[in-house]
Amino acid sequence: MRDNEATQRFEIGEGDDIVFADYRRSADRLYIDHVEAPMHLRGTGAAGRLMEAIVAQAKAEARTIVPICGYAAAWLKRQG
Repeated sequence: MRDNEATQRFEIGEGDDIVFADYRRSADRLYIDHVEAPMHLRGTGAAGRLMEAIVAQAKAEARTIVPICGYAAAWLKRQG
């Protein structure tokens, strides 16, 4: 996973495509504002792989994830 700090976006490459999550960091929190995968990658687990990497990043930074995005909230709830 690439942390594109300039655009506040986590990114992973899936072939020639990018799956990304817009985020904000604040104190001990990591807000996930939006997660997006290209249409043809939806349902393939690409966004889930990104979320797994985001969870690892948050743990490394000792931050709590605050999901603003519906997909991120649902994914985290399923991991529960």
